[in-house]
Amino acid sequence: MLGVAVLFLASCAELGIGEFSSFSDGSRAVKDTANRDYYPDDQLLVSAKAQFRERNFGRSYRLFKEALDVVPEDPAAWLGYAASADMLRRFDKAEFAYKKLQPVIGNRIEFLNNYGYSHLLRGNLRVARQYFIRAYELDPQNETAANNLELLRNSVNYPKRAPGGLRGI
Repeated sequence: MLGVAVLFLASCAELGIGEFSSFSDGSRAVKDTANRDYYPDDQLLVSAKAQFRERNFGRSYRLFKEALDVVPEDPAAWLGYAASADMLRRFDKAEFAYKKLQPVIGNRIEFLNNYGYSHLLRGNLRVARQYFIRAYELDPQNETAANNLELLRNSVNYPKRAPGGLRGI
């Protein structure tokens, strides 16, 4: 019995006392290996933008969220996250992102167009118009700003119907 105890202690000295865990994971397996340094590769952001362009809004939402986990203050990731949330009708998440972005890029045309479009999707046409006009005033040659104003004009003329209003057809 004494030989087993000596053998056990000898192996402990070799491995180190921290190698044992109640869940049978060694300390190397549970060690925090998260990279807290600057991420030189923006692959998550590139992939998220590609998914958004392909209209895969669920995937773009997830990838923009992952990009924010890597670089939490990235305005491009926040803007993409908000736009993806809008397209998924997750207006609570989109509003949170826009409120976070407003002090940082609130006067940029990208923000004004996106936030206006978000309000258009929500049915807040007057608020949408305010943001679209501000974007258009910043750059009257901007095609997106002009298209958003045209979209708003068309939305005003489109009749609103109650949910299920077309069931009898």
